[in-house]
Amino acid sequence: MDVPAWVWFTITAVAGVAGFALLATDRAQRTARNRERRRWAALRGWQFEETDQVLPTRWENGAIAYYGTGTARDVVAGSTFTADGRRQVYVFDHENNGKVNSVLVGVRCRRPLPVVVELWLPSVPFQREQMPDLLGPVGQRYAFVSDLTAARRLITPDLVEAAEEIGGDVTVVWLEEDWVMASAPPNTAPARLERLLRDLGELADVVDPFDAEGDTGSGGEVYRPNFDRKPS
Repeated sequence: MDVPAWVWFTITAVAGVAGFALLATDRAQRTARNRERRRWAALRGWQFEETDQVLPTRWENGAIAYYGTGTARDVVAGSTFTADGRRQVYVFDHENNGKVNSVLVGVRCRRPLPVVVELWLPSVPFQREQMPDLLGPVGQRYAFVSDLTAARRLITPDLVEAAEEIGGDVTVVWLEEDWVMASAPPNTAPARLERLLRDLGELADVVDPFDAEGDTGSGGEVYRPNFDRKPS
């Protein structure tokens, strides 16, 4: 039986209206998130940037490897104090194909770490091509590492305790080069991001203590963000 043309027209119109409504809702949510993130950065005296194509290329593991490099949106950059001194921080929405998959939060160490460590919640389907080696359970998470021997030396009871404090809403915490990174859910509020930064700062203090032998860093140096600069 032939379907009248007006039926197809009605279906198309309804689909168009629904699509427009979803687009408008998404745009409104992005605008609200942008304003909230911008206000938060201003209150902390941090720098804000709406878009950064280069920033996600700093990392290759954890959520970046899982979702792809993507684009950084609503980027906050600055520095915060931990128990061991001042550390550089980044917070940004990680967007791929027009969708924000997570909020990435990073605290910078003063020296590169000798191994990549990814700590995944067991409830997350974290398998991907070229996955690092499975080390085993680390607290409530599973550890995947680039070097088993180096990772065993790095993963101490203090590290496990610090990682346990991060919370079950963070799908992955990972250590890469001179960064401690975490992936939080989209639309995570600034208050939760503040707590996450504190927890990552404690983890950074564990793996990168300022009083380490041979320490040549400058813990008191004030960070001045530069979104176009890649790490040396």
